[in-house]
Amino acid sequence: MVRAQQADAASDADGAESASAGFDDVLAELRERRLEFREQRYVPKDFVARLKQVGIYRAATPTRFGGDQLPPAEFLDRIERLSAVDGSTGWVASFGSALTYLAALPLETQAELYRDGPDLVFAGGLFPMQRAEPTERGFLVDGRWKFASGCMAADVLGVGLPGDEDSAGKPRTAVLRPDQCEIVPEWDVVGMRGTGSFDLVVRGVEVPREWTFVRGGPPAVDEPLYHYPTIAYASQVLAVVGAGVARAALAHAEEIGGGRAGITGAPKLAERAYYRVEVARAEAALRSARAWFYDLSDEVWQTVLAGDEASDEQNAHLRLASAHLAKVSSDVVNGLIEVSGTAPIHIGHPLQDLAGDALVPKQHAFLGPGIYDSAGAVLMGLPPTTRGFR
Repeated sequence: MVRAQQADAASDADGAESASAGFDDVLAELRERRLEFREQRYVPKDFVARLKQVGIYRAATPTRFGGDQLPPAEFLDRIERLSAVDGSTGWVASFGSALTYLAALPLETQAELYRDGPDLVFAGGLFPMQRAEPTERGFLVDGRWKFASGCMAADVLGVGLPGDEDSAGKPRTAVLRPDQCEIVPEWDVVGMRGTGSFDLVVRGVEVPREWTFVRGGPPAVDEPLYHYPTIAYASQVLAVVGAGVARAALAHAEEIGGGRAGITGAPKLAERAYYRVEVARAEAALRSARAWFYDLSDEVWQTVLAGDEASDEQNAHLRLASAHLAKVSSDVVNGLIEVSGTAPIHIGHPLQDLAGDALVPKQHAFLGPGIYDSAGAVLMGLPPTTRGFR
């Protein structure tokens, strides 16, 4: 009996070591290919297949359909590590968490989605929401949607519809096959250039009602991950991309600090007090924001595992910590630029690219200034001021 338990423990350890080695291999390949992704403006299917192999796209799949269902903090850590190598790939991978949305679909629909396996890539162009004419079976979908990050490698796509009486006013998402959509490669931005956040065009496609879900609606699957606050989780996976980008900027600053002296003959950056102070300040700010962010995630996860619902206050803290992390991450990169002399003024300088990447999470609707107001309202016992906050 003891030997059997020891053998099982050894097998589990070997499996964990193998998975870790596989993820490290993916990171190494990403370092070699990140410029390729940036230039073509999207992460290709063959690399998304690599992300599938290391479990990114089964981390939020129901266990009844073969998913691994990672605790949120573990998934967030993987996204942060990817983002420290390439923010765009981290951003695309972060939507492995979006399968929590799909848990609101009827079980029969989910069974069809996962018929070929648990590794499912879902990409959504949810805004601007377009009205769809109701039909006897569902909705007649027609329109154009923006920001469908990762759509070039998606197995299924979603487009945003307004709420209705049946959804209590909450927005719906219609789920479609890639051959039902046209992808328009419109994506000319200063940050996250490799995300392939292209437009989706759908023309007169009838989507059955059972292939639509209410965003943040009650899950049809009674498993712990689907009781973790859905919209808050969607905010967290984006915020942690910024943290990975900020970590990359700090690594660059520490490496370059001991390099050659400036063209004016001034001392090396690391020999200048203001440079050392800013690097230390940035390190402290990022570590502090991350600690609060991950501690909250663990706290809420333990609440869910105990069979309790996350409170409004916990949800508000999750949203607030996410917005704070996104802002701190962007501030870290910009602060490092300010003390790095003339080098960052050049196009293609690493800090300029990282500044663009760090800007995107901070500007996202889930992480913008309005979140502070809504979180503050909830913490003072008032309704949130931002629609769809929870």
